[in-house]
Amino acid sequence: MPCLSLWVLARVAARAERRAINACSRPSASFRHPAWNSYPLAALTEALTNDAPSHAKVTFENVDGATGWNAPPFAPWLDAAIQESSEAFFGKPAVSLGEGGTIPLMGLLGESFPEAQFVITGVLGPGSNAHGPNEFLHLEMAERLTACVAWIVAKM
Repeated sequence: MPCLSLWVLARVAARAERRAINACSRPSASFRHPAWNSYPLAALTEALTNDAPSHAKVTFENVDGATGWNAPPFAPWLDAAIQESSEAFFGKPAVSLGEGGTIPLMGLLGESFPEAQFVITGVLGPGSNAHGPNEFLHLEMAERLTACVAWIVAKM
C-alpha cells in the first residue's frame, strides 16, 4: 500500500491560532510504494501539484529513489517455525508487515539467492519511537525477539 509521509516542515507558524504556513515553507516528504508496483514520477508530480491549495506553488527538488525488494512467500517449514516461536515467546501468532522495502542489501541478496528464505525483523517495543530523537531499545522485546530467531534457526 503506498504511503506518503511528511518528515520535516520548516518555518511553520508557531502560533496555533494562525494555522498558516509562511511563504518560504519547505516540506520534505518520503513516498514509499510496493516494490512490485511502479508509480511514475510524472503521475506523482501531477497528482501533488494539480490544484494546489491557496494558489501555492509546488515543485520537486532532489527527487531520488531506490530500488525496492519484495520478499518471497515463506516456505511452509519457515512459516511454521516463525509461528511456533511467536506463540512460545509472545503468546500470540506472528504477523508480517511489509514497509518500505528499500534496504539495499536485501535487494542484492534477493537477486543473488532467489531461492533463499529471509526473516527480516527488528525490535519495536512499546514507545520505542524508531528512528526518532528519543529512539531506544526495549530490552524485554529484544530478548523475546532474540529467542524467536534462535528458535527459527534451530528448526532449520
